[in-house]
Amino acid sequence: MRYSLFSRFRGTLLGALLGASLVKSGEQTPQSSPDFGKLMLLGTESLVTLGKLDLDDWKQRQQQELPDLNITNSVTSHIILATLPVAVFFHDNLLNLRTQLVHTYKLWGDDPVVQDGILAVGYTIALSLTEKLEPQTLIPQIISFVGETPTSLPKKLLQVNDLLTKHAGLETAKAELNTKDKTSSAIAMAFYCFLSTPEDFRLTVLRATRLLPDQTIGAIAGALSGAYNSTAGIPTQWRVLHSSTDNSTGILVNYSQMLELTDALLAVWSGVYNLALHPKQFPQEGCVMYDKQNSISVFAAPRVIRSR
Repeated sequence: MRYSLFSRFRGTLLGALLGASLVKSGEQTPQSSPDFGKLMLLGTESLVTLGKLDLDDWKQRQQQELPDLNITNSVTSHIILATLPVAVFFHDNLLNLRTQLVHTYKLWGDDPVVQDGILAVGYTIALSLTEKLEPQTLIPQIISFVGETPTSLPKKLLQVNDLLTKHAGLETAKAELNTKDKTSSAIAMAFYCFLSTPEDFRLTVLRATRLLPDQTIGAIAGALSGAYNSTAGIPTQWRVLHSSTDNSTGILVNYSQMLELTDALLAVWSGVYNLALHPKQFPQEGCVMYDKQNSISVFAAPRVIRSR
């Protein structure tokens, strides 16, 4: 593999948080945008704890931690980013991924553009995590994955494809993609920023944030590039400077805690559990053996142990 799955899991969620944090102050203020970072954290906690997607549990955690959050009065496109833990957790099965993403979308709203955005971003991340993403053919694949839809997002993505073919600059892309449908425009601009510089996380995020001061664009572009380039592509300085809670962006989430949960999410996905948290699930007979240091080794026939 070009990059480990461990670094790609981390790169996806960290990239989204960094992409939003680096946005310069603009029209959007912390009060006008939902705390998608916290929603990401709560969703990851739920997946790690239960080992599956349970919207009732996620909703209960949201009500306890964010009782005043009102999605209908917020920037609904940020919901796309809250579903990133689901995208990485179910990345290995595209059919199941689509089902789980649509299911998760129902937790927050009924905007078909947001649903299409969730599918487009989730599918792209899945391709990156399985190292099947080809920038030149991505847009048609996304449109096929999204399927029949009344929204303008497929048309916007085709515009992105055309702009990339023509090697159009950022200002040209802004002029053509910026329409009254702000959600579709933001998603399309994020894909343009990523696909125009797919191998360069730093440049992708800088173009998405400094020239386009919108947290949604920066965060989506950061997530897409983070999944593709992994943590290896994220500048060390950025990780250090933005490693603490930054109230000025409205992203109230502890980066270290998010990374720890991301690591735990990968462990649960791969079938590795923290024995200290589940001691009763491991008997002392059968296939479970203790060595001299009292650590546990688990044995099984070939191809029996597998992810989930």
